[in-house]
Amino acid sequence: MTTKTSCADFVRFFRSWVSDPMRVAAVAPSGERLAKLMTQEIDPLGGPVLELGPGTGVFTHALLARGIPENALTLVEFGEEFAVRLRGRFPEARVVRMDAAQLGDCGLFDDAPFGAVVSGLPLLSMPPSKVAAIVGGAFESMKPGGAFYQFTYGPRCPIPRTILESLGLKGTRIGGTVRNIPPAGVYRISRQNPMELSISGSKYRSTEGNVGVGAFAQEAGKADTGRPEANA
Repeated sequence: MTTKTSCADFVRFFRSWVSDPMRVAAVAPSGERLAKLMTQEIDPLGGPVLELGPGTGVFTHALLARGIPENALTLVEFGEEFAVRLRGRFPEARVVRMDAAQLGDCGLFDDAPFGAVVSGLPLLSMPPSKVAAIVGGAFESMKPGGAFYQFTYGPRCPIPRTILESLGLKGTRIGGTVRNIPPAGVYRISRQNPMELSISGSKYRSTEGNVGVGAFAQEAGKADTGRPEANA
C-alpha cells in the first residue's frame, strides 16, 4: 500500500473506532509486523483461507504476500464501510458482509473446508457466548489440521479456557510484537486431537467438544444482525 492509502486507512479506521469502539476496539489498523506474525505459518498450498474482520485489509495483503491466491480468500466483514472497500481492493476474493457469530448457521461455507482462519476480531470485548459461536463456527468449516490465528492486546489467550476445552481446542502463543499500536501477541488455536473427528453433513466437528455450537450461535445472535451479503 502507498503512504497515501495508509493514511486514508488510518483516518477511516479511527473514525470507525470513534463511532463504535466496542466493534472496532483499536484506534489504528494493525501494523505490518503483526500481519507477518499472523500469517507466517499459513501454507499457500493448505487450502482456502477465511479471514474474519479484515477491516482495511492489512492481514489480507500479508496473506497475498505469503502466496495465497486472491480467489482462495473469503473475507467476512460486518462493517459496511470496510466491506465496500474490500470488494474494491480485492475483486477476486469472496467478501461476505455478516456477523461472524453466524458462521456455523449461515450455510455459506459448506462447499469446501478452509485450511486456516485469520481473525482480526476484538474477541476480548465480546461476551463469551459470541466468542464461542465465532470460534466454534470457524472450526466447523475448517480442515482437521487447520488452525485459527488470533491476536490480542492482553497478556493471555483471548479465548477463555472453558470455551477452548468445551470445543476440544487448545491455544498456543506463537509470538508478539511491540511494533504495533498497541503491542500485541499472536495465538494459534488448534484442535486437541485433530484426527478424532466426526463428520456431520459437510462440516467437521471435534469429538472432544461437549457443547453444541448452535446453542452458542443462538445466544450470540439474539439481536437481529440481518442476512449475510456476499459478492459471490
